[in-house]
Amino acid sequence: MENKLPTPPLPPPLYGRGAAAQCLHGIIPPLVTPLKDNETLDVESLERLIEHLIAGGVHGLFILGTTGEEQSLSYAMRKEMIVQSARINRGRLPLLVCISDTSIVESIRLARVAAASGADGVVSAPPYYFATGQPELAQFYEELVPQLPLPVFLYNMPSHVKVSFAPDTVLRIAQQPQVVGFKDSSANAVYFQSVMYKMRGRPDFSMLCGPEEMTGELVLMGAHGGINGGANMFPELYVAMYDAACAADLPRLRQLQQLIMQISTTIYTVGKHGSSYLKGLKCACSLLGIINDDFVASPFYKFNEPERRKIEEALAALPIKKLRK
Repeated sequence: MENKLPTPPLPPPLYGRGAAAQCLHGIIPPLVTPLKDNETLDVESLERLIEHLIAGGVHGLFILGTTGEEQSLSYAMRKEMIVQSARINRGRLPLLVCISDTSIVESIRLARVAAASGADGVVSAPPYYFATGQPELAQFYEELVPQLPLPVFLYNMPSHVKVSFAPDTVLRIAQQPQVVGFKDSSANAVYFQSVMYKMRGRPDFSMLCGPEEMTGELVLMGAHGGINGGANMFPELYVAMYDAACAADLPRLRQLQQLIMQISTTIYTVGKHGSSYLKGLKCACSLLGIINDDFVASPFYKFNEPERRKIEEALAALPIKKLRK
């Protein structure tokens, strides 16, 4: 196994402002939100993170998703994250903003902030707390989408919102041309294939995979890319995985998959609770010098020293030389 991953060139400006007419593809990391405390964004760390990702060759940026802790952040913090991310990015990569909320009004407000700041698209998971039926879910998006100023990506996250988009519901909602893609975090490959098959008549419709452990496999099967949290740490690794899958270079893909699984089974599994992924990722980013601190918004808390040492050991065991110090 090679010890150093090649750094690919920066992707060309494939999408442009608005980005709806072409299929968004590649590795679009869901950025961690660097925090000093529950009310303070660490702008210095955010700048360093975005520059790190751009230098690593990613194809887009996705803010305020699950990895970005959106639902734990105040609306003021979410707006600041949008404004600052757009300022730092300066239009270099497509910028997607998650607007998921229990209130349709708040989703629309966040989308307007995103558009005014220069973002390229918004991402929306179903409203949570009250679980909708499929007809209600379709009706909700038929009301929401026309009020949004940007292209829309649907976000399937059933473990968090208690509702999954049925493939037929995706097809119905996507009759609106403004709906241009689908991000699935169900970790269900059969479901993903079912949605992709249902949408086969829309070649401009992006199919993006959340779980990094299965992104390479799904790209081989026709998916357009991944929204992979591990790219916050090692963007070159995930871009190389995507490139290998696109080229159907199976030996290379198997090699890179071993590294991705090593990350998944070590860094994301320290701790006893469902928050281990987020805590492990933020801790690793801080140890790598990408962000200043691994503060996690309430109701969660960053790792204590024993867990932090385990993350440090997991990073040291990775056969990648290009680590941030």
